[in-house]
Amino acid sequence: MKRSRSLAADQRRRRLITVLWTGLLAIGTIVLIYKEMTALLYILATLGVTALLVVVGVSDLTMGENVSSDSTVNDSAAIGSGITSTFGAKKS
Repeated sequence: MKRSRSLAADQRRRRLITVLWTGLLAIGTIVLIYKEMTALLYILATLGVTALLVVVGVSDLTMGENVSSDSTVNDSAAIGSGITSTFGAKKS
């Protein structure tokens, strides 16, 4: 017989798991610092940053944006350089 859980109970369980993982990693880092295993810490930090970059690289960052087929020109750089803006100019 399967017991159904409430949304609040699921959130508490996920929060507890997150806190336990964070505590475990903090204790592991402190032990490695205490034992002066800086080479291992350096490797783990490099792998962590690499994993973060991979996650950001494969994520769909444009999902929340409303992308249309019209391409609008951004002439904000023209203001500082003295070039006249072409934004809104009618093409003949």
